[in-house]
Amino acid sequence: MLPQPNRLRRRADFVRVTRTGRRCTRGTLTTYLLEAPPSRSAPDERRDEAADEPRVGLVVSRAIGGAVVRNAVTRRLRVVARERLDQLPRGARVVLRARPTAAGAGLDELAGDLDSCLERLLGATVAAT
Repeated sequence: MLPQPNRLRRRADFVRVTRTGRRCTRGTLTTYLLEAPPSRSAPDERRDEAADEPRVGLVVSRAIGGAVVRNAVTRRLRVVARERLDQLPRGARVVLRARPTAAGAGLDELAGDLDSCLERLLGATVAAT
């Protein structure tokens, strides 16, 4: 399970990330990334720490399969995303959209595709971890 502060929940957030964020597609998933703009608050102001947390949202449509298959894919994506939260910049918004090939993919394949996309979207810093 993704921690509460790291979940993308509102439809408007999903739409904003998928329409304005950068996109990378690999075999099992499409990753959308919207990095947060630099903060404009004064240094002495207290900022809401939860707003700075990276947030991840999952999209697993009926094209993936029946409910049992979709739930299994969702669980695997949550695990893979949770393990990579520390690689995401503060304030980043990420949407992971499962592709039909994700139905038969294991954790290793999903993790490899996500790592490849994050490396492309964020730069070589992710590859070092």
